[in-house]
Amino acid sequence: MLKCHLSKIMGEKRLKIADVARDTGINRGTITRLYNEDATRVELEVIEKLCDYLNISVGELFEYKKVI
Repeated sequence: MLKCHLSKIMGEKRLKIADVARDTGINRGTITRLYNEDATRVELEVIEKLCDYLNISVGELFEYKKVI
């Protein structure tokens, strides 16, 4: 299972979904799905933009948890 830490990171940086969408050009719906962990697929370009914007690595944004 893949866990997305976008909501936690955005909370720590006091960012709103609308701010991230405006500043990155990423569709607001895409950010919302990642924020709520409802996304089933994400373009690599989106991940790259988020990591650049938030100044984080992919490993900080996503975490793999083995389902037992």
